[in-house]
Amino acid sequence: MSKQEKKAPEVRYSIVRKLSSRLFSRLFGIFLSLDILICLLTACALLAYSEQAVSTAWEAGTSSVSGVTVEASSEEPAGFAVMAPFSLLLPDNTRSGLRSVELGDLDGHFHFRQLDSFTYSVSLTQGTSAYRISVALGTFFHFFRYAFAALLVCELLMLLSQLPKDRKIVRRTLDPISELAEAAKSLNRAGNQFDPAKMEALAGKLEGINAARLDTRIPVDETQEELKPLAMSINDMLDRINASYRAQVRFVSDASHELRTPISVIQGYASLLDRWGKNDEKTLQESITAIKGEAANMKELVEQLLFLARGDNNTIALQREEFSLSELAGEVIRETQLIDSAHRFEVRGMEVGVNADRSLVKQALRILVDNAIKYSDAGGTILISTEREADFARLSVTDDGIGIAPEAVPQIFDRFYRADESRARATGGAGLGLSIAQWIATRHGGHMEVLSRVGIGTKVMLALPVAPISQEKTAP
Repeated sequence: MSKQEKKAPEVRYSIVRKLSSRLFSRLFGIFLSLDILICLLTACALLAYSEQAVSTAWEAGTSSVSGVTVEASSEEPAGFAVMAPFSLLLPDNTRSGLRSVELGDLDGHFHFRQLDSFTYSVSLTQGTSAYRISVALGTFFHFFRYAFAALLVCELLMLLSQLPKDRKIVRRTLDPISELAEAAKSLNRAGNQFDPAKMEALAGKLEGINAARLDTRIPVDETQEELKPLAMSINDMLDRINASYRAQVRFVSDASHELRTPISVIQGYASLLDRWGKNDEKTLQESITAIKGEAANMKELVEQLLFLARGDNNTIALQREEFSLSELAGEVIRETQLIDSAHRFEVRGMEVGVNADRSLVKQALRILVDNAIKYSDAGGTILISTEREADFARLSVTDDGIGIAPEAVPQIFDRFYRADESRARATGGAGLGLSIAQWIATRHGGHMEVLSRVGIGTKVMLALPVAPISQEKTAP
């Protein structure tokens, strides 16, 4: 078991504990807010009741109201006066009184039993006489204390009983994530034994997760919107892996096919030499020439395959420098004219510079020129032009050859694809050149474009980010 698999339960436990703690804190906060609200409402209700009882007793002049005592006072009135605007809420006949609150004294320290002797008093004067009206609220607080304690106990029990329920809800909510993670882990466990059937079976676990319906194997509720991006991401990952795997299988198959042909030719000529070519000078020379040609083709193919393999692994480091595309085009044309005198070559365009790997760009240009030569008849013209458009330097190779069919244009950059299979052996090549040229363009932040008409010709354009050419580079 890997370290990541060992840590997975701990991570999940941490998430469950964190979410459960938050749910517990949220419920505790709700209960605390409700308790405070109950206390405030009770205090307001008691205040309203006490003021109404004092007002009624003051008007009656007696203590006929239950729990209310009216008595003459010889002491100086004591208490606090209610200031405006709160005094407007008090009864008119007791508004000017001084109010006080009294608790029983138990050794000078507060105790909940003091609430049993809670008294709300209002001191009023009438003429020269002073009166004290007291409302005894101890009985209410006696029962309220026990009722409130019972409420707190119930809330505590609810909090404790809710903990395992919250954990279960959180775990159930996280189950779809665990199933998605397990589906993704199977990619690593499958390793090199992944075949298309296994890939399709794995993709089938996730392909139904979308906004319209749910996949029965991985239950994700419609309300779990946060899980859908995860499922879509894994789906996209599976699609890319599946496409990459199929491309790899096709690449290996095509490479094997391309290597099989020269190997078969070499084996055939070797058998011919072994039988009767040892003493036949003509057969011997023919065999040597064919073997040398096929060996050269194999060498070129292997080099192209190695280049693409290094490119796919990002092991090719770019050696960037500033240079002129028109200068590079002239250099390639001069080298090409030494080995091909059957075509006419022209270079046109403006001076435009790039900051790129010169050897790679030269390789891409050679590929385009070689293709133009292969698919153009002798005597044809091949034009290399350079221009600047916006932030890109455009290097184009135009020929007047056979052209490419419209339906084949989107596929010409695929590896081992050749638009004209009938000329494959005659022109040579394995259909990897344009794939390499496209990789070079993409690696430099550029792109390639193709414009072709059957029987008229083809124009292939390589676009690279433009860069100013330093004076040192352009000085004679």
